[in-house]
Amino acid sequence: MRTRYIKLEEVKGPLIVLDGVSDVAYDEIVDIEVKGQGHKKGKVVQIDGQKVIIQVFEGTSGISLDNCSVSFTGKPMDIPLSKNILGRIFNGIAEPIDGAGEIYSSKRYNINGRPMNPVARRYPRNYIQTGISAIDGLTTLIRGQKLPIFSEDGLPHNQLAVQIINQASISSEEGDDFAIVFAAMGIKHDEADFFRVNFEKSGVLERVVMYINLADDPIVERIITPRCALTAAEYLALEEGMHVLVVMTDMTSYCEALREMSSAREEVPSRKGYPGYMYSDLASLYERAGMLKDSKGSITQIPILTMPNDDITHPVPDLTGYITEGQIVLDRNLFQRGIYPPINVLPSLSRLMKDGIGAEYTREDHGDVANQLFSAYSHVQEVRALAQVIGEDELSDIDKRYMEFGRRFEQTFVRQGFDENRDIITTLDLMWELLSILPKGELTRIDPVLIDKYYRG
Repeated sequence: MRTRYIKLEEVKGPLIVLDGVSDVAYDEIVDIEVKGQGHKKGKVVQIDGQKVIIQVFEGTSGISLDNCSVSFTGKPMDIPLSKNILGRIFNGIAEPIDGAGEIYSSKRYNINGRPMNPVARRYPRNYIQTGISAIDGLTTLIRGQKLPIFSEDGLPHNQLAVQIINQASISSEEGDDFAIVFAAMGIKHDEADFFRVNFEKSGVLERVVMYINLADDPIVERIITPRCALTAAEYLALEEGMHVLVVMTDMTSYCEALREMSSAREEVPSRKGYPGYMYSDLASLYERAGMLKDSKGSITQIPILTMPNDDITHPVPDLTGYITEGQIVLDRNLFQRGIYPPINVLPSLSRLMKDGIGAEYTREDHGDVANQLFSAYSHVQEVRALAQVIGEDELSDIDKRYMEFGRRFEQTFVRQGFDENRDIITTLDLMWELLSILPKGELTRIDPVLIDKYYRG
């Protein structure tokens, strides 16, 4: 029989404190019965001798020192999972909110996941096609990779997330084994409706699992949401053998919740008030991406975060960049010029790109033509700076070609309609069309055999 504790020591923000407690474990789930309000869930977050601090998932509203009783379940938080989660919508703590009933399964899974043995990991290979040229051509998303999107306040990262989810695909012979897990943290009600309505319209909802934490939900749920989503992804990938793409937005909201919880627990703050353990906490989420040798499935992550004050050195993007394998950077200047998606390709990169493209996966010219395009667009920035000093009319003929290349690159390659889905061959052909603006002598990073085969000048 479980012991129930009938008096609290303290209630502080989203936390309650109990004293005189024994046989309790860190991360253990707690059942809190509040008189007249029913039951709430909590989690043990700190143990100091016989004193225990508990996070209350639904918040401590209505809880006083003597109107509730607490019992410990003896296990961490777990959720029921089956393949029936596809097409379903859950709240931040994996409770169904779509009116389609509970998920019934004989198996329950710990939301903290199962760490992947580094020796058992497979190196990421092959790619996921997003249908967006700036990503597929220049920062290719590789299966098993974690590739974040760095955005800024007011930029269309939500639209980009929807477009990626609507268009993402893998090779046709494996298409039936592809699923998407979408986790939203701290979003507004209209944003939640935007995601749901667009997924329903495009017909992809049946292969998507949604976990939604709203801005007015308790912040403790925000810390649970990505863990529930990643647990679902691990189940689909490792037990059902599916290739799973996990899109998480907004990781900055998650980190703000982490900071608020740390402050409530009176922990010593680190950079900009964030807890010193934020790096390891983020790593515990991001490192759940990957592939295992004994499983045909894969987990690929696209975390989306907004950079406070447009500062890429802020702790959230800074630590994320250390853990992940590249980044896709959205640019305010491109957005103000009406270019969607406003992806700045120069600071963007995919560190695993070279291992999932080429003759075996995309086309034999992909690596060379991507390198040349980066080089040419980088030179465009130098030419533009020169043109501001001496005027465009005074540029040399070759520099004028680079100016034309830069304009066409941004207007026809980076710019793309919200509903425009380009396959990888279309993207590569468009890259050659752009490079053909330049003379052959400028294409120093491409094998001459490939130039003879694809150059259109």
